[in-house]
Amino acid sequence: MKALNILSIQRIGAAERARVEAVDPAIRLTDAGGWFDGEIRNTWPAYTAARYLPPGATGQGTREERDHLLAEAEIILGGWPYPLDLRARAPRLKWFHQRPAGASNLRLGDLWGSDVAVTTSRGVGSTLAIAEYAVAGILYFAKCLNRVALDREAESFDHRAYRPLLLDGKTVCVVGAGGIGQDVGRLCAGLGLRVVGTRRMPRPNDPLPAGFSEIGGAADLDRFLADSDFVVICCQWTPETDRLFDAERIALMKPGSVLVNVARGEIVDEDALADALRSNRLRGVAMDVYVGEFEHPPPTRLWSDPRVLITPHVSGASDQNRHGAIDIFCDNLRAYLDGRPLRNVIDWRRGY
Repeated sequence: MKALNILSIQRIGAAERARVEAVDPAIRLTDAGGWFDGEIRNTWPAYTAARYLPPGATGQGTREERDHLLAEAEIILGGWPYPLDLRARAPRLKWFHQRPAGASNLRLGDLWGSDVAVTTSRGVGSTLAIAEYAVAGILYFAKCLNRVALDREAESFDHRAYRPLLLDGKTVCVVGAGGIGQDVGRLCAGLGLRVVGTRRMPRPNDPLPAGFSEIGGAADLDRFLADSDFVVICCQWTPETDRLFDAERIALMKPGSVLVNVARGEIVDEDALADALRSNRLRGVAMDVYVGEFEHPPPTRLWSDPRVLITPHVSGASDQNRHGAIDIFCDNLRAYLDGRPLRNVIDWRRGY
């Protein structure tokens, strides 16, 4: 039986390794997690390295040894960040699976647009944790919790500045009703919110996801925004969604509404967002992402505004690991061996 060489360039636990190897006796899995840390440190922005690499990590093996590992691999299991020249150094590579869900993570490397099949963990990531973060962002501004730090600094309560909202009966628009978005909708409906959402390709004949009263397409977004008290961005960053929320679209949002972004910073025009805050059009903004988040801190114009809550891309973290990256990888691995289509293959034209 011909061996199937799989290389993991992200650290893989013993239990995960056992699950991968159990898919088929032909599998030969090499764990090279951490081996490429030095290369990543030298090729990615220092801000990225400091955020994602262990302090002082310089990698393992020689360049020749790492090249040999890549050259032998038919399948690579990766994470983020990753060596930017994987395709050039892996001539036998047929399939790359990245454990995160966002296809846009791969835009910087030479895998993007290549002849390699690339899959993601879209729809099976930490969707519930991210959805809970989105609800927390809604509640943070609905209940005026952003006032707490201001009052503490002043050592005096400004009672009249608190204008809490009752969520029951309000409307939330979920932009991108996929895996994360559907969890957002379900949780929001449980709080009494009316939930509408958009998808790139709506399925009018399918049952509505739990909690949703309506799912529309991209053309329905502007109509939804005018009536929505809260807007949660959950969609993929693609050429179609780049600066989707520009000045014109933000102007269509309901005055006094709250914007929550758990997708990618590039979906929002941050200058237009800052202008909307300056004109008091929005009640608040919760952002787990921002433009250039892997290269530099958030823009001061937003970070210094008490109506803006910015966190460092931590919405998917929790005390429980419910990420399904290995689940989908093993399912796809069986399909690969059987000659069946893979799930979540990136369409380079669509961008996810």
